Amino acid sequence: MKRMEDYVRSIPDFPEPGIIFRDVTTILQDRDGLHLAIDQLIEMLKGIDFDLVVGPESRGFIFGVPVAYILHKGFVPVRKKGKLPCETISAEYELEYGKAVVEMHRDSIKPGQKVVIVDDLIATGGTIEAIARMVEQLGGQVVKICFVMELAGLEGRKKLSGYLVDSIITYEGH
Repeated sequence: MKRMEDYVRSIPDFPEPGIIFRDVTTILQDRDGLHLAIDQLIEMLKGIDFDLVVGPESRGFIFGVPVAYILHKGFVPVRKKGKLPCETISAEYELEYGKAVVEMHRDSIKPGQKVVIVDDLIATGGTIEAIARMVEQLGGQVVKICFVMELAGLEGRKKLSGYLVDSIITYEGH
């Protein structure tokens, strides 16, 4: 049986020289790879009591929705600014060259609900830190954060040090 790492395509020098891009699409397009990714995310959640899965667009949707479906939980989408139709809350976070804003519906999380955040990749941790702040602003509690891949060299876990964080694959570099 293949390991999760075997389904990831590594592309050297993209988007710039010296960077190795870890391509999640090769996991998605392979039925066994996708099945293994979802199974391993679900395995990470054994023993975790929670009500909702939260995922950022777009790959957090791809991995989070099947987890929510299989575990019979609700799913809350987090989108880029201006994409959600109802009243939202927002959080700003730092990018390498600027800032970005993510939003979620104000009524998506009720006070006291326990939340798991699912995404494909943790790099610097800024996006997920912003999402965790919004969950808490709405009165929710982040009980675990799960990733398919982690770029440990970018130290994203430091921004998430107050949370239980897990990843299927850890790459030591950037």
